Amino acid sequence: MQGVLSGFAVIAVVIAVGYVLGRGGHLGEHGREVLTKLAFHVASPALLFTMLAQADLSVVFSSRLLVTAMSTAAAAGVFVAVGVVRRWGVGRTTIGALCSSYVNSGNLGIPIAVYVLGDASLVAPVLLFQLIGVTPVALTILDLSGEDAKGPLWRRLLTPLRNPIAVASLAGVVVSASGLRIPDPVLDPLTLIGNMSVPAVLLAFGISLCGSTMPGRGPDRFPVLLSVTLKSVGQPAAAWALAAGVFGLHGAQLLDVVVTSALPAAQNLFTYASSYGVGERLARDSILLSTMAAVPVLVVIAAVLG
Repeated sequence: MQGVLSGFAVIAVVIAVGYVLGRGGHLGEHGREVLTKLAFHVASPALLFTMLAQADLSVVFSSRLLVTAMSTAAAAGVFVAVGVVRRWGVGRTTIGALCSSYVNSGNLGIPIAVYVLGDASLVAPVLLFQLIGVTPVALTILDLSGEDAKGPLWRRLLTPLRNPIAVASLAGVVVSASGLRIPDPVLDPLTLIGNMSVPAVLLAFGISLCGSTMPGRGPDRFPVLLSVTLKSVGQPAAAWALAAGVFGLHGAQLLDVVVTSALPAAQNLFTYASSYGVGERLARDSILLSTMAAVPVLVVIAAVLG
C-alpha cells in the first residue's frame, strides 16, 4: 500500500502549498488564473507532446484499452443521461461526465502503477486513450457549446485545431507514429516546460480552496455526489465486470485494469473547467472528494484482487 499512500501524500502536499499561497495572497489577486492559463496554454501542451511523441502506440491495441474505453463510456454515459434529464446544460454536463470517468493517470497513476502494480507502463493505455480520444472530444464539445461558438460551420468544425492541448496531443501522436526522433536541443526545453504542468495545476487547485465552502454542498451537491459515486464505485465496478466477464481477464491483468479505473478524477479537469468558465465548483469538489475516496477504494481492490 506504500504506492497508494505516497502518491496521495505528494498530491496533498502540493495542494496544501497552493492553499497557503492563496490564503496569504502571495501570488496576487489573479494568481490562480495565471497558473491555470500557464498550464492550459503552455505547460500541459508541452507535457502531452513530449509524452506522446515518445510513447509506444502499440499499447493502444489491447484488451485493456477496450475495458478502459467501455468502462469510461459507461460512467460518463450515466452522468450525461442524468444531466440531460435534469437539464444541467452542455458545458456543465460535459465537465461532470469527465469527473465521473477521467482518471488521474499521470501524477497519481504512475506512482501507483509502480508501487502497487509493479510496472509504470501499465498506465500507458489509459493515458493514451484519454489524451488521444477523450480530451479532444470533450474540449471540442466545450468549445462548440461556449459563448464563442458562432460563425460558419467550417470554422466550428476546425475548432479542435485551435485548442493547444488537442493540437499538442495530435502532434505527439504523429511524431510517434512516424518514428521520428526529436533532437535533444528541441526536446529538452519542451520537457522542462512540460514539467511545470502538474505543479501548476495542483497549486491552482489549492488556491481555489481558499474561502470555499465544504465540498458536496450547495446547488452542485447532487451532480458532485453523482460524479464521485460513478468515479469511485461505478467505473471500477464496470471495469471489473467487463474484464472478468467479457474479456476473461484474471490475476494480475484483472487487478491492473480495475486499479487504474479506480483512480480519482484528474486535477487537470479543474483547469479545463476554469479555462472555459463552466462547472468550476463541480470539478473542484468532485476531484477533491474522489481523491479522498480513492484511498480506501484502492486499498480494498488491492486486498481483494491482489
